[in-house]
Amino acid sequence: MQPILIQGAMKVEMGTYLDHMEKKEELLIGQWPFVCGVFQGIPLIICQTEWGMANAAACTALAMERFHPGAVISQGTAGGHDPELDVFDIVVAERTVNESAWQTRYAASGEGVDYRALKKLGVFAYDHQQQKFTQEVYHACDSGWVQAAMDTQAVYRRGRVVRGTVGTCDSWNCEADRVLFLHEFYGSSCEEMESDAVAQICQTYAVPFLSIRVISNTVFDGDTDWDLSVGPALQTYVLAVIAAHQAKS
Repeated sequence: MQPILIQGAMKVEMGTYLDHMEKKEELLIGQWPFVCGVFQGIPLIICQTEWGMANAAACTALAMERFHPGAVISQGTAGGHDPELDVFDIVVAERTVNESAWQTRYAASGEGVDYRALKKLGVFAYDHQQQKFTQEVYHACDSGWVQAAMDTQAVYRRGRVVRGTVGTCDSWNCEADRVLFLHEFYGSSCEEMESDAVAQICQTYAVPFLSIRVISNTVFDGDTDWDLSVGPALQTYVLAVIAAHQAKS
């Protein structure tokens, strides 16, 4: 059975997995720590990627070559983009998007800056049908894993579980109007710093991918500080999703 790779950027996004694993073995590949183990007979690999798209992509590529995972789950905290979402709500991504990949309008000196005048560019990942790297705005998550997550939503009692789009960027947007613009422009439910970069690598390696994020803060409530207690709640849910997916496999 191929292992499932679970990623998070911070320790608070990982601890519950380690508590539920048996036969744990720690490895250091480059500067990234990996823990291999077993959960209910399912082999898991846990990796703390650290923040950001470059770290997440590098860590994923290393794991692909070393462990050959059967699926990759990028999970952790996120800031809300959808005004309807509250802290502790979970977004099961149907797709991810790099919200840093855009082109501005052409404007001469003195004509000002318009952050709304953008063109979506997307990023490059390998397309196995075309047998070349192609530029895409959105990367789809694996439909089987998305369905397993939605089928498991009844076990989650801390908030809602919704389908959506996870936006990824190496920036932290705290202006309510800018966040609302990103929500409308990209259709993003929330923002974080890793998932779309991981999705690129997974597409290139043809490995099923899922992003699941829990809302830790939302500017629409005037809240820019994280509620880090959301982390363990999400991890417990992700473990239930993994068990449900395995039961159907």
